[in-house]
Amino acid sequence: MSFPWAKHYAPSNGFTKWIDERLPLPRLVYGAVGAGYPVPRNLNYFWNFGVLAGAALGIQIITGIVLAMHYAANGGVAFDSVEHIMRDVNAGWFLRYAHANGASMFFIVVYIHIFRGLFYGSYKAPREMIWLLGVTIFLLMMATAFMGYVLPWGQMSFWGAQVITGFFSAIPVVGETIRIWLLGGFAPDDAALNRFFSLHYLLPFVIAGVIILHIWALHIPGSNNPTGVDVKGEQDTVPFHPYYTAKDGFGLGVFLFIFAALVFFAPNALGHPDNYIPANGLQTPAHIVPEWYFWPFYAILRAFTVDFLFIPAKLLGVLAMFGSILLLFFLPWLDSSPVRSSNYRPLYRIFFWLLVADIAVLGWCGGSPAEPIYVILSQICAAYYFAHFLIILPIVSRMERPQPLPNSITEAVLAKKGGTSPAHTALSGSPVPAE
Repeated sequence: MSFPWAKHYAPSNGFTKWIDERLPLPRLVYGAVGAGYPVPRNLNYFWNFGVLAGAALGIQIITGIVLAMHYAANGGVAFDSVEHIMRDVNAGWFLRYAHANGASMFFIVVYIHIFRGLFYGSYKAPREMIWLLGVTIFLLMMATAFMGYVLPWGQMSFWGAQVITGFFSAIPVVGETIRIWLLGGFAPDDAALNRFFSLHYLLPFVIAGVIILHIWALHIPGSNNPTGVDVKGEQDTVPFHPYYTAKDGFGLGVFLFIFAALVFFAPNALGHPDNYIPANGLQTPAHIVPEWYFWPFYAILRAFTVDFLFIPAKLLGVLAMFGSILLLFFLPWLDSSPVRSSNYRPLYRIFFWLLVADIAVLGWCGGSPAEPIYVILSQICAAYYFAHFLIILPIVSRMERPQPLPNSITEAVLAKKGGTSPAHTALSGSPVPAE
């Protein structure tokens, strides 16, 4: 959104003026993440996670490029090449652990980013395209992470590839043909490893491209905010720089602190010990499990144990697993409430926290053995997951009575702070105590 009060870029000297006339990159940065981009003044720390996701992607790309210089995508030596990186390459252990744990940190911040969007209604008009591009990024992340998990060529890598590609064999008639075509053979081997390595290297740059579209789409309507109320005037905004560059910088520091603690003190805490055993197609692990960030969807896949009419249980599980993600594309139209923020939707807020708990239980079940108690819990939670979006959300959005909204962002900020007056609001957007 173009705000009339937004500051315009003014070159400070002859050189920057010369650059601006020929390649206005400084002007672009100034208007995108600088003082020329007004942002709602009440954004909380949950708005840091978009920047943190970008930082996590940057870490993954940098460490991944260096790791690719030493990795060999060949079934005979892939496992040994990873050990070579860990033991012989200068700082190889650090790069490998940073890359492996960076994937987990990437998913953590993206999951928080998604839940923030769900809580504050950031998927609602006029921000539907931002949400759709965000879900696309999430799908690309999942594909990239799966292929990356195969590359170390340990037991979980091999059998994970066998199980995941086996999903395609559930498709009637052509499923097995598609699976063989994807793998380049009847089981994961050199052909599959080369293909996965190639795509794993390529997809992060595709993700970066979609992120640019995501940010571009964000700048058209502007950022949402905790009240969900649209910007009414200059008093509702502050320049992105220095206010939110400082806030994001602090958030990035906390993120890097936690990331460093994970890399240096618990590098294998989020991994699986079986992946330190070389891949063996003749020895099936007792418990095949994907990485933790796939557990909720893996639980939905395993929840279907009985054929329905002519549809096999395996196909139902695969359809439900993919459907649980694709469902998010339709969220802007499933929730018809005119109020965005859950701060003013008490009934929706209850169901939101039920959804969070439901997904947490699904994750716990997905990481547990396929024993009856976990399968039954998965079935109950999977049923609620779909009911939440397809039944509860449309009904709640029509029947609930939201709380009164503030007239403006500034009114909400001043009411929260207390003892301030709009007449004493500084031009920078920072409230000054009333005299």
